Amino acid sequence: MPDAIHFYEPRSGHGLPHDPFNAIVGPRPIGWISSRSQAGGLNLAPYSFFNAFNYTPPIVGFASIGYKDTLRNIEETGEFVWNLATRALAEAMNQTCAAVPPEVSEFDLAGLTPAPSRLVSVPRVQESPVSFECRRTQIVQLQGADGIQVPTWLVLGEVVAVHIARHLLRDGIYDTAAAGHILRGGGSADYFTVGPEQLFRMRRPA
Repeated sequence: MPDAIHFYEPRSGHGLPHDPFNAIVGPRPIGWISSRSQAGGLNLAPYSFFNAFNYTPPIVGFASIGYKDTLRNIEETGEFVWNLATRALAEAMNQTCAAVPPEVSEFDLAGLTPAPSRLVSVPRVQESPVSFECRRTQIVQLQGADGIQVPTWLVLGEVVAVHIARHLLRDGIYDTAAAGHILRGGGSADYFTVGPEQLFRMRRPA
């Protein structure tokens, strides 16, 4: 039946109370990114468009919608750290969303501890059980199908060092369910967790 499908062209609006795009492409990992300005100021911010894009070398990336402090810092220093946002850290992560001046450190705002990294100058979140130290590989300003650039930048970085809390390694295998990952969903406030009840296994065909 024709009315069984809601159809729309994004350029003309979705006609719904909330844009469904974010809810459909999700839940998504959270890019909880720490960075440092050239002057030494610390920044910590979550990005809802984040993912991994390559194995060898490992490359992760996030999109900054608008030219924000994190993007400027990475342009200046070429480094950043991704920190795993977990259920236990959800409220602290949410605090780092606050729109504050560049001189205000979200580490202080959220009561988090900047811990030294091994290979980059940017600190990681000590309370997070997993962190990736990254060096910038590319920053790409996105554009539409019409070739016109939009005010969104894709930041890609090579993971050059990894920190994992040992209690999450079970027989040498990372236990995703035990880590308590949180993921961004749709709506203005929807998040999801990962736990054992969501786990199922399926082998690839030989």
